[in-house]
Order: sequence, then structure tokens, then C-alpha cells
Amino acid sequence: MKKIGYTSGVYDMFHIGHLNVIMRAKKQCDYLIVGVSTDAVVEKNKHKTPIIPFDERIAIVESIKYVDKAIPQERYDIEGKISTVMEYGINVMFVGSDWQGTEKWNKIEIELAKIGCEVVYLPHTDGISSTILREKIGKK
Repeated sequence: MKKIGYTSGVYDMFHIGHLNVIMRAKKQCDYLIVGVSTDAVVEKNKHKTPIIPFDERIAIVESIKYVDKAIPQERYDIEGKISTVMEYGINVMFVGSDWQGTEKWNKIEIELAKIGCEVVYLPHTDGISSTILREKIGKK
């Protein structure tokens, strides 16, 4: 069976941590779909505006050789994840290890398992994040 993987993120100020997750995910699947959070979903859920506009962020992500398809991520909730899994036939979802064991992701794991999608946690790259970069340039 073809292993269709999925990972997602904002990918604002694309950095090595983003690339590491995408590369590690691609090594574990045959076809990798990457969701890029829309500006609206970031503003609603993270209460900040991305520095790089959505159209540019998705263009960057879809140009990466490890990415087979880039799609907009318009929801952060469990229902949105289930909908994406069902629509694209995803059977493995890759998430950064910093989310492992959280209440939110424990629930997501249970719900995705019901529809045949495994959650795999990938190592987080320490010392880098978009939040750290925003702080360095003085943006909140």
C-alpha cells in the first residue's frame, strides 16, 4: 500500500527546523502532502499575522523537492484534520515531537486512528523557531 504522508505548518520565515520536519517526513512515506496555514487561520488561532504572505509561503513550500503537493490549511481543529485525511487518502500524519503527549494531540491520535491514519512524531530542531526569529527582528 502506498504510504501517503501529511504534515503542516505556517512556514513563516522558512528555516532549517521547517526543512528538517519535511525531509524527515518524506523519508517515511511515498508521497508527501504539506499543508500551509492560511493567513486567516494563523490570525484566528495564533493571534499574529505572518510576516510572509500565504501565497509566497505556499510557493516556497511547493518548490521544495521533498514536497509532492502543497495545500492550504484552513483549519487547526480535529475536524479539519479528519477532513484533510479523508479527502487526500492520507494514512500517516507527521507532527513535531514538541506536540507529543499533549492533550490536543492525544485526542487527535485517537480520532485519526479510527479512520486508519497513524500519527508519527518527528524530532524537533532545538534552538530555532519562527517565534525566535520574530523576537530577533523585534516583531511580535
